[in-house]
Amino acid sequence: MTVAESLPITMGRRFYAQLGITLVVLAAVGGVAAAHRATLDSGTDRLAAGDGEWLVLACLAAVGTWVCAAVAQQGAVVEPLPKGRLVAAQFAAGAANHLLPAGAGAAVVNLRFLTRCGLSARRSATALAVKAAVGGIVRCVLGVVLLAASPGTVHLPARVPHGLVLLVPVAAGGVGLAGAVSGRLRRALGRAFADVRDVHRCRARACALWGGSVAFALLHAGVVLAVVHAIGLGLPASRVLVAYLVASGAAALLPTPGGLGSLDAALALALTAAGAPGPAAVSAVLGYRLLTGWLPMVPGLLVLALLARRSAV
Repeated sequence: MTVAESLPITMGRRFYAQLGITLVVLAAVGGVAAAHRATLDSGTDRLAAGDGEWLVLACLAAVGTWVCAAVAQQGAVVEPLPKGRLVAAQFAAGAANHLLPAGAGAAVVNLRFLTRCGLSARRSATALAVKAAVGGIVRCVLGVVLLAASPGTVHLPARVPHGLVLLVPVAAGGVGLAGAVSGRLRRALGRAFADVRDVHRCRARACALWGGSVAFALLHAGVVLAVVHAIGLGLPASRVLVAYLVASGAAALLPTPGGLGSLDAALALALTAAGAPGPAAVSAVLGYRLLTGWLPMVPGLLVLALLARRSAV
């Protein structure tokens, strides 16, 4: 059997392994949610009574994340991409990402979009790998810098070493980089260093790639921060930012769709460690999920269907 013939079998096995892990994580989350039904009800009530202006600001930050994702994706390729369809593709990719494990939904949508724009499959895969690697580096560096600069930002029980928390974004960044350069993508990247050099030779593209990735992470943290203020929880912005970065890094270690379950639990735990009461942390997580995942789900899938109908993906 040739490598080309065995590749689909390997990818299929990997997908089913990730799917199995996803189902186990979701089942565990469902059990925890059932056991803490009263806390969830209290968190939902608190979110419903939140400050409307802060929730609107959270909505705007959520919309900004799709724009930043589009900017970072444009920065990963030299060729200019159609701006409107690029933003629409990121919106659709976000919805697809909540249906398949380990970011597979977003990867498939973006891969098809880039190939429809005239890039070869190899160069499209390279662009996605570069964007994913830069995103992992950005989250890792931001998390480490903030934790190192503000060691008292997150309050942990005495049994938990602070150095262990410091390693979470580092480990997540390592996993993200390893995933980005493993297997087929690693071989593609080995053949495509010229593309990466071309992107970084162009100052505008390099700024778009790195700036868009930084803004993407900060705006996601901004959604959490706005929801935290909406429910009247006066946590400092630095604590919320660290909590989100650590939680998103930890969630990257479990391949669930859109971080469903893994990110929720990690973010609730991180906010609690940052000083939020349990019900308030649950409210913040519910608000974040509502604005970045659940509400955009149906519109995102409709946009995906429209893009597919117009052969844009």
